[in-house]
Amino acid sequence: MVEKDTCEIYRYDEEKVNRIQGLLKNENDGLSRVVRLFKALADENRSKIVFALCQDKELCVCDVANIIGSSIATASHHLRTLRKQGLVKYRKDGKMAFYSLDDEHIKQLISIAMTHRKEEKTHV
Repeated sequence: MVEKDTCEIYRYDEEKVNRIQGLLKNENDGLSRVVRLFKALADENRSKIVFALCQDKELCVCDVANIIGSSIATASHHLRTLRKQGLVKYRKDGKMAFYSLDDEHIKQLISIAMTHRKEEKTHV
């Protein structure tokens, strides 16, 4: 017999629901930014780029293109998206463009996600 994973009756804790709804209203702008951050990371190539930048302080666009196996144009597109979301920053050195993580929090997010992935248990 399969166990139901939903409530079998409808009853909720009004105080708890109201408290959390109030918190959501106060954090709406912040949560929208978090959603955009995770959407940026939801693309496999962008996640690979951020992971790569966790491994080395900075990489040029050509390095990134070779690491993810893409054209320079594609790598640049992904890097621009990550920069617009505040995940990476860049600096120019002559004709070269070097990218690095915007701050340590991004590295921590990736580290936590990788640790979580390793701890996942198979759900059947």
